[in-house]
Amino acid sequence: MPHPTEQPTEHLAGPRPTEPRPTEPRPTEPGRTEPAARPPLFDPYREGEEPDPRFTLANERTFLAWQRTALALTAGGIGIAALTTHTPARQALATVLVLLGTATAVTALRRWSATEHALRVRRPLPRLRAGRFLPFAIAGLALLATALLILPTP
Repeated sequence: MPHPTEQPTEHLAGPRPTEPRPTEPRPTEPGRTEPAARPPLFDPYREGEEPDPRFTLANERTFLAWQRTALALTAGGIGIAALTTHTPARQALATVLVLLGTATAVTALRRWSATEHALRVRRPLPRLRAGRFLPFAIAGLALLATALLILPTP
């Protein structure tokens, strides 16, 4: 029995279907499902029904966190290009940071759209592919930046 001060939240999730809908993924092997069809990049709303607002807002917060990361990478690259001596290694680092920031921003948009679409059609959420690459890329660039700070400039 719930605590007297707890409010029931079933009304927020909406009705759950009792049998699989035709848009739900078919099982391919135990524990795995087919990936959801890719939604149009800017229109995840064209099919499905409105999900629980908490999930939509969480998806938006995640999107904004990715955008902050993209902005920080881009600003770091521009800062290195503008405020340091123009050696080829530093210019390369600045270029890679700006390009990584751009790729992160685009990835964030694609991820937000795919997640919103999956929530609307009640399919499994898409896998996070960039999440495996981005931390290693940032760590590698941080090590390179540290080396460039320690090494004397010509």
